[in-house]
Amino acid sequence: MAVPYRKIGIIREGKQPADRRVALTPTQCQEVLARFPDLDLTVQRSEVRAYTDAEYAAVGARLVDDLNDRELIIGVKEVPKDMLLPGKSYLFFSHTIKEQVHNRGLLQAILSKGIRLIDHELLTDLHGTRVLAFGYWAGVVGAYNGFRAWQLGHGGPELKAAHACHDLEELERHLHAYPLPKDLRIVLTGGGRVGKGAMGVLERAGVERIPPVEFLSTLNDGPVYTVLGSSDLYERTDGAPFDKEAFHRDPSGHRSRFLAYAQKAHMYLACHFWDPRGPKILSASDLQDPDIGLEVVADISCDIGGPIDCTLRSTTIASPFLGYDTRTRTEVLPGTPGSITVMSVDNLPCELPRDASDAFGRDLMERVLPHLAEKDDEGMIARATIAEDGHLTERFQYLGNYVKGD
Repeated sequence: MAVPYRKIGIIREGKQPADRRVALTPTQCQEVLARFPDLDLTVQRSEVRAYTDAEYAAVGARLVDDLNDRELIIGVKEVPKDMLLPGKSYLFFSHTIKEQVHNRGLLQAILSKGIRLIDHELLTDLHGTRVLAFGYWAGVVGAYNGFRAWQLGHGGPELKAAHACHDLEELERHLHAYPLPKDLRIVLTGGGRVGKGAMGVLERAGVERIPPVEFLSTLNDGPVYTVLGSSDLYERTDGAPFDKEAFHRDPSGHRSRFLAYAQKAHMYLACHFWDPRGPKILSASDLQDPDIGLEVVADISCDIGGPIDCTLRSTTIASPFLGYDTRTRTEVLPGTPGSITVMSVDNLPCELPRDASDAFGRDLMERVLPHLAEKDDEGMIARATIAEDGHLTERFQYLGNYVKGD
């Protein structure tokens, strides 16, 4: 079905473990109905989301158990195959465009049921910039978890888990009460949404940002952090001057310069985007360097088998840390003497579901819903459509072999 959509439903998240986020908060549902008077919006009842059914009912949102009469169904995470309704349009993060093996069955079911699949990740403006993402909140929780990992090895007041906090305000109260050591040194890679979320936490915790050259050359009299850009992090293997544009076109033929920073830092917050064609950032041999100072690696980007060799696997919200033995290159219990504590949770925004949902829903309401409920003159929805009427759209024909299992 083409836009505009008149009957839209917010689905109950069904993926396990349960995700407590939602695409629109109660207040945002109220605003949507006021802004788009022709829109019929319903919310499927849920016992798990961070905003209760009572909160939706209090603002006049219509709660339902069944979404069969909806034209468009909006969620956050992948919709389980047994919850997919034939012939409907869906908007959620499908995690299929990189041919993720674990979601092949999902895309097969979408095609067999004649569903139109629109993917949050593919919604872009006319400049090609994504308009929806949870990355900022991954950075927030990841940086906080970095301090929790530090506390695990150094003691002090226990930092409450982020998912046990009501919201960001409570999380920051716990962080402000934790005494940061004056000699703490943190290095961060990545300056996008994820990096900005992490930097915000560091700055609100009173950690001072200093330039990379200063980080390498001076001692600090208070907790400090530095942010590495690509020219700080990489160099060409042939000795030629670093060319940022050329690197981003093709990162092969480069090597990491990160070891010098790992020797000076106590904590590493990895917030970067990594191209698999590029070099490792922190290799197993780097981690065995006798001068390395790292005690905590918070791999917020969490690329398993990627640029950071101590990221052996994804950890979980319930058990966020693992220990990495640099000598044996194997996993040990976190806090084991001589090991590095690694945080590699791959669904960090779920830990602050109310704040993350509020920010996401605001962008959805302001930047996407006009294209869904009115006109899509810019082609935003068309560009983000992976499948329709039982077929892959032209832009995503490359997924044909993936769907077949070839």
